[in-house]
Amino acid sequence: MSAPAPASPPASLFHLSRPAAGPRARPRVSRSRCVASLASQPPTPPPANANHLVQTLCASGRLARAAALLQGLPAPTQRTYKSVLLAAARAGDAALAAAVHRRLKADPVFRSDPFLSTRLIDAYASLGELPAARQVFDEAPVKSIFVWNALLKALALADHGEEALARLADMGRLRVPVDSYSYAHGLKACIAASTSHVPASALVREIHAHAVRRGYGLHTHVATTLIDCYAKLGIVSYAESVFATMPERNVVSWTAMIGCYAKNERPGDAILLFQEMVASDEDLVPNSVTIVCILHAFAGVNALGQGKLLHAYILRRGFDSLVSVLNALMAMYMKCGCLEAGRHIFDLIGHRKDVVSWNTLISGYGMHGFGHEAVQVFEDMTQMGVSPNIITFISVLGACSHAGLMDEGKRLFESMVDYNVTPRAEHYACMVDLLGRAGHLDEAVELIQGMHIRPSPQVWGSLLGACRIHRHVEYAEMACSQLFDLEPRNAGNYVLLADIYARAKLHSEVGVLKDLLEEHALEKVPGCSWIEVKKRLHMFVSVDNKNPQIEELQALIGEFVTQMKNDGYVPDTGAVLYDIEEEEKEKILLGHSEKLAVAFGLINTGRGEVIRITKNLRLCEDCHSVTKFISKYAEREIIVRDVNRFHHFRDGICSCGDYW
Repeated sequence: MSAPAPASPPASLFHLSRPAAGPRARPRVSRSRCVASLASQPPTPPPANANHLVQTLCASGRLARAAALLQGLPAPTQRTYKSVLLAAARAGDAALAAAVHRRLKADPVFRSDPFLSTRLIDAYASLGELPAARQVFDEAPVKSIFVWNALLKALALADHGEEALARLADMGRLRVPVDSYSYAHGLKACIAASTSHVPASALVREIHAHAVRRGYGLHTHVATTLIDCYAKLGIVSYAESVFATMPERNVVSWTAMIGCYAKNERPGDAILLFQEMVASDEDLVPNSVTIVCILHAFAGVNALGQGKLLHAYILRRGFDSLVSVLNALMAMYMKCGCLEAGRHIFDLIGHRKDVVSWNTLISGYGMHGFGHEAVQVFEDMTQMGVSPNIITFISVLGACSHAGLMDEGKRLFESMVDYNVTPRAEHYACMVDLLGRAGHLDEAVELIQGMHIRPSPQVWGSLLGACRIHRHVEYAEMACSQLFDLEPRNAGNYVLLADIYARAKLHSEVGVLKDLLEEHALEKVPGCSWIEVKKRLHMFVSVDNKNPQIEELQALIGEFVTQMKNDGYVPDTGAVLYDIEEEEKEKILLGHSEKLAVAFGLINTGRGEVIRITKNLRLCEDCHSVTKFISKYAEREIIVRDVNRFHHFRDGICSCGDYW
């Protein structure tokens, strides 16, 4: 028997039990009544079919009556114990589960039953009673593989990753045979072991190798969990390799890979894989998680037309009954520029709104530049009794940053402690961005220097971005001195500093950075823009003018640029770091992906139709100026979402107020 584990505070877990079958559940009975029924009431003579009656009462949610009958049962069956434990977990009644636990200890028939030990651990885990789950495991006379797996699952879901991995090691030491579920729970524990001195990626690869050696590497359950773990770690190539070698794939496997692409900034690949899944097997029907993942992908490339088609599918299949799907649908509309449609879905959710619903609306208003509205939604949320979480504050602080609401942002940042939310690096990054954009660079640096945690690349990146706006060389060098150590392979930091140097006429420093880029073989992430036309997605990359189709698009943009020059426009070639003539720099600007997408939209969409574009990088100043001009002279509304926010161009004006 293993030594008892040290006690830990209860942790909130996902619900592990299945939904109740049969008639609609009646209103929940209080814990005190259930426990009183089991411990206080005098036993009543049970009817002949009492075990079946207890199971029926549990299924219908009548726990007080079921508990009373269970007390008087001379010989409860295994199925009866199981029914009461599942019902206790569903009702959130830890006291009832503990009472069943005591009854089991006194039962000479089932007190050593490993099946019921497993069910008891599952019940305690779903109720957040992790110490009790450990106790059941430690006291179990028979520890079958199912008992071990139940504890591994409970520990992993409660984010006790290190302890779960230690228990998995115990299984090997004690020669307990592992199965696919042992590996799956162990892999999830690797992600939860965030405080370990060993990187999560190394732990996942170690268990992956162990599973392969034992012949479980290609098991559907293990491979799917591996894909999910590699997705969370951002190691997409490993996830692709696992998916490609799977002999059998189910909808969960496909969904895991689609989600991997969607979460790791490869929405186009997610959409292609979704289409491949649907075409590969008519029995592969998307589930709710698939729907959420593909909605996220559609949002990533502004595929509004395809998103609307999926909305219709959601309604036909009844997925609109799920709040998670509606939240994803709301996010899709807002990220595709349809703020009103997103707000409409938020209102449709009604009383079922959860914190994700509120966060999505706040984030939507923020990315569109409606900072005051985002703050008001935050106030409405707290007044409704919904507690803001980490994501809530990231969303509302980001909204304040985009709208320049410095005082509101400071107030909200300071209020985090009132909601028991400890500021993380992401929150500090939002505040540095807010202060930096407003020109308060000294205050931003003071905030960084006073952080209680180590500043992350995101924090220093926010400062560097602000230095680019205000052309502050000294603080830019300070930020990059940290970023070059934290992100040695991120070419974007070198390019951004070079841009700041170039605008400050420090050409020798620009040359040094270019040499460093070549020396370390670093390449800047190419600018990519997506536009959906007639429900087909088109992608453009910043390129030379060698492609005939690209030349046609560049020629159209060139015509607008010629008109703009007559009005005093001067191309912003400062961001072109090549040592070439100004005319050649201007040609490079014509090949920026966002300009190509705008030209394609003008040619292939009807008059009055909104042109919607998504870009993977920040919109450059020159593209911003040209798009404003085109919106006026072509009399077209153009909506561009860059990596930071939305830009609504109309009549020569941008919604960002040239503040981005």
